[in-house]
Formats: sequence, structure tokens, C-alpha cells
Amino acid sequence: MNINSEEIRKRLIKFLLKDKIGIRKSLLRLFSEEKNCNTVEIYDYLIKQGFNVNYRATSSMVGQMHSRLGILRVYLNYEHNIYTIKEDYLGIVKMVLTPFSRWDSSLCDWQNDG
Repeated sequence: MNINSEEIRKRLIKFLLKDKIGIRKSLLRLFSEEKNCNTVEIYDYLIKQGFNVNYRATSSMVGQMHSRLGILRVYLNYEHNIYTIKEDYLGIVKMVLTPFSRWDSSLCDWQNDG
């Protein structure tokens, strides 16, 4: 199944707009910066970012990203799944993340002014 870039972009934007606490954006940023991440590394990363998550929820969330967005490739390992972003979609993910980063920083500026 070949999904075009515009469809992926729309899915990513919808995915990020539903992100109330920033966890989805953090996950996408991790995948755009790292080559391969296993579920333990993803869980540790989210904990270090200050998110209150458990391992099962993390694994489930990444699995949903894999199946619903179609931008991740999964490799099965003996202990943990290893996820990587598909090269075809890396540029789209970075492009979509940029406005959300600007939006976050403008919110911080606004909150600091008041």
C-alpha cells in the first residue's frame, strides 16, 4: 500500500492536534532524531521528558502510531520491538513538527508575558 505524502501530512497534523500534553510530538521528534529505538528506550525517553507513562501504555501508543500513521517500520527482536521511521516520511515528519514547535514557543512567550 503506497500512501502519498499529502495523506501522511494530514494524518500527522490530525495526530498532533489531538496531543494535549505533548507526548505525541515528543515521540515524533525522537523518531526523527534517532535511527532505531526499542520500546525500552522509548519508554525511558518519555520518562526523562517528564511524562507520567507506564511501559505497556508506551508500547501500545507506539504500536498505534505504527498501524494508524504508517510512518514507522518495526523490526522484531527477541526481547523488544525496534522501531524506525521510514526514510520516505522523515522529511514530512520534520516539516510537520516545525510549526508545532513554533506554536509551543509562542504559547510559552504568551504565558510569560502575563
